[in-house]
Amino acid sequence: MTSVSRNVKPMVVEALGDTRIVVVQGARQVGKTTLLREIVAERGGRLVTFDDELTRAAAQADPVGFLDQLPDGLLAIDEVQRVPELVLALKLVVDRDTRPGRFLLTGSANLLRLPAVEDSLAGRAESIELYGFSQGELAGRRERFVDRILDGETFLGHESGLHRPDYLERAVAGSYPEALARPAGRRRSQWLENYLARIVERDAPDVSNLRRLGELPVILRILAARDSEELNVARIASDTGIPASTLVPHLELLETLYLVQRVPAWSTNLSKRVVLRPKTALLDTGLAARLLNVSARGAAPQVNGDVAGHLLEGFVAGELRRQLGWAEQGARISHYRDRTGDEVDLILEADDGRVAAVEVKAASSVGLRDAKWLLKLRDRLGDRFVAGVVLHTGGTSGPFGDRVSAVPMDVLWTA
Repeated sequence: MTSVSRNVKPMVVEALGDTRIVVVQGARQVGKTTLLREIVAERGGRLVTFDDELTRAAAQADPVGFLDQLPDGLLAIDEVQRVPELVLALKLVVDRDTRPGRFLLTGSANLLRLPAVEDSLAGRAESIELYGFSQGELAGRRERFVDRILDGETFLGHESGLHRPDYLERAVAGSYPEALARPAGRRRSQWLENYLARIVERDAPDVSNLRRLGELPVILRILAARDSEELNVARIASDTGIPASTLVPHLELLETLYLVQRVPAWSTNLSKRVVLRPKTALLDTGLAARLLNVSARGAAPQVNGDVAGHLLEGFVAGELRRQLGWAEQGARISHYRDRTGDEVDLILEADDGRVAAVEVKAASSVGLRDAKWLLKLRDRLGDRFVAGVVLHTGGTSGPFGDRVSAVPMDVLWTA
C-alpha cells in the first residue's frame, strides 16, 4: 500500500505551536508511529519508542534525565503508557520549562482515562485521537461531510456507482493499515486474530490490573454481535456468565484501548421519556466482522441480512468519528431514542446547538417511512434542526421534504 496522508496531521502540528505536551492516542496499529516519524522528520526532532526494552529501562531508571535528552528540540515518545513513571516527570519538566511543542507522545490507550495520568497532564497536554484509515484518506481526500451537513446541506443530486456489496466489502475490510495491506481472506483474518491476542496479552495488562483479562475477547464477540445496539450490561452479563460488577470495568477498559466506541444518548428537553443508555460499537468494523466470522458475502440478505445493518451503522459511526477529528466545526456524536419508539441512529450536535441527524439503511432503496423519525425530529426542533439524511446503499439521492433527504452512503467521503 502506498503512503496515505493522515487528515488529522495539521491538527497535531497546530497543537505543537501552543501546547507543551501533545498526545496522539489511538488503538495499536492505526498509524501513530508513522505519523510521528513524519512530524519528527519535518521538525528535526528525535523519536524514541518504549516498545524497545533498553529505551524503556533507561526511562524507568531516570525519568527526568530521559526527558531532558533534547532540551531545545522536539522529543517524540512512542507508546508512553508502557512507562507510567514518566508521567510525573513530564509534569515536573514542563512546569520548569513552559515552552510549547517540546513533547509529542503516542499511546495505545486513552491516557486521560487513567487516574494517575489525568491529574498530572491536566492543563498541560492536548489529546488528539487517531483512528484507522478513513475512506477519504484511502482515496486521498479530506472529507467535509460533517462540516457540510452542519451547514445545512442535504446533498441532493449526489449519485453513486457503489452498491450494497461494495459497502459491505469496505466495512469488512476495516481500517487498520496493516490489515488493509494484506489480501482479503485468510491472510487478513490471521492478522486480525494475532492483533487481538496481542492486545489482550500485552496492552491490556500495561494499563490495567483487572483480573480475568482473558475474558476480553468473549466480551468483544458479544459486542460485535450487537454492534450499534444500546448497551445492556445485565443482558451481556447473562450471556457471558461474567458478573455485571466485573463486566463494567472491562467495558471501560475496551474503550480505553480504543477497541470500542460508546455513542452516548442524546438528552434533550423534547421528552422526559428519553432512553439514556448509550450505544456501543467496535471502532473497527473489520475486527467486528472477524469476531463474528462473517465476510461481505456472508452478510448478504439471503445469508445473514441482520448483520449488514449492524456493520454498516458501525461503519458510518466510525467514519463520522474520524471526521470530527479534523472538522472545522466542533460537534458531538450521539443517538436518540425515547420510550414511545422515536429513534434516530446518529445525531451530530454543534457547539452552538445546531443539530444534524443521520439514519443508516442497508437497503438500496428507501421510502418516506425510513425518514419518519428525521421528519419528526425536525418538526420538534424547529430551526435548531439544520439537516437530516438517510444514508443508503443505492445509487441516487432524493428529497423527503424540507431539510431531509435520502443519499447514497459514499457521500460521507466523495461529495
